[in-house]
Amino acid sequence: MAKRDYYEVLGVAKNASADEIKRAYRRMAMKYHPDKNPGDKKAESRFKECAEAYEVLSDTEKRQRYDQFGHEGLRGAGMHDFSRMNVEDIFSMFGFEDFFSGILGGHRKSSRRAGSTRGYDLETTVELTLNDIAKGAEKTIEFTRQDICGECKGNGCAKGSKPGRCPTCGGSGRVARGGGLFQMVSTCRQCSGSGQAITNPCKKCKATGRMPKKRIVNIKIPPGVHEGQGIRVASEGEPGKGGGPRGDLYCYVRIKRHEFLQRDGNDLITVVPISFTQAALGTTVDVPSLNGTQGLKIPPGTQYGSVFRIKGQGLPDIRTRRTGDQLVQITIETPVKLNTKQEELLREFAKSKHKSVSPQSKHFFEKLKKHFGNH
Repeated sequence: MAKRDYYEVLGVAKNASADEIKRAYRRMAMKYHPDKNPGDKKAESRFKECAEAYEVLSDTEKRQRYDQFGHEGLRGAGMHDFSRMNVEDIFSMFGFEDFFSGILGGHRKSSRRAGSTRGYDLETTVELTLNDIAKGAEKTIEFTRQDICGECKGNGCAKGSKPGRCPTCGGSGRVARGGGLFQMVSTCRQCSGSGQAITNPCKKCKATGRMPKKRIVNIKIPPGVHEGQGIRVASEGEPGKGGGPRGDLYCYVRIKRHEFLQRDGNDLITVVPISFTQAALGTTVDVPSLNGTQGLKIPPGTQYGSVFRIKGQGLPDIRTRRTGDQLVQITIETPVKLNTKQEELLREFAKSKHKSVSPQSKHFFEKLKKHFGNH
C-alpha cells in the first residue's frame, strides 16, 4: 500500500514551522494513543504513522530530501521501522513520554525490561529487475544508521570518565509527581530513564553515545519476491541500550519497470503489434521475454486482443517455486501511409468483402439495421 503524504498525516501545511509540526504530532499522537483507543489496531497503526511522519519532518535534512524527492528521497536514510516498534519506545524516542503520561493519567506500565533494551529496527528499499526476481539476486545496500560512538564506546562520557548516578531520580530512571490517588510516575527528564548523569561529556557525540555511520551490507534476494515485500537482515539495525541486542534492517522491494513486460502475479504480460495482413494470413513474430526474444506462431484469422500463452516463461512462486506463464496479447496496427498500388489492392479487397460478407459482420449489420429501422 502506498504511503500517505507526511504533511497530510500530521495535518500541517508544507511550509509549517518546526514548532507547528511538533504541536501537530503531539495532537495527532494523543488522538490515536493506544491508552485512549484500547484494542484498536487501526488507531495504533495511525499512531505509528504519525511517528514516522514526525521523524522525517522534524529532521531538517530528511525533510529537505522528502520535499524534493518524496518518499523515494528517503531511501537509505536510515528510517526507523515504526510498524515493529512498541509504543513505549516511540514515546522515549521523541522525548514525549512525560507529556503522554501526564495527559493520560501516568498509569502506563512500561513493557521494556530494565537495564537493557533492544535497538530500533530500520527500513530501506531495494530496486529489482524482473530478471532479478526470476533468478534471485544478491544486492549491495548502503544506508546510514545511528551507531555506537567510537570515542566513548557508547557511554557518552569523555575518555577516562564514567557516568554517575542521576541526582534527580537517584538512579531509578523514574520520578513520582503529586501525591495520594493522583501520583504520577514517569520517565526522568534529566537522564531520559537511564538513571545516569554525565558530568564530563564526550565531545565527539555530545554525550549521546551515538554517531551517524554509513553501512554497506550484501543481501540475498530469493526468487519470486513481490513489490513491497520486506526482506529481513538480522542485527543490522541500531544498537540497543545498556548492552541490548541490535535491531534488524528491513529491505522493502521496489520493482523496476520493464520496457516490454508487465507482471501479473507470477505471470508476465506483453503486448505485440502485428499488421492486419499478418493477422489475416498468419505469421511468426518475435516476442520479448526475460531470456531475449523467441518466436511465436500467429495463426491465420487472429483477432485484435487475442491472447496466446507461453508455458513456463513467467516468474517463480516464492513458496512453491512453480513458474508462471507469459501471456502475449495481440494488437493489430492499421497502416497510415499507403502507396498507390497498396491502396488499389485494398480497394479491390474491400469490393470483394462487400460481395462476400463474413457471417460475423453480416450478423452485426443486420442487427444495426433492425435497431435503427424500429426508431
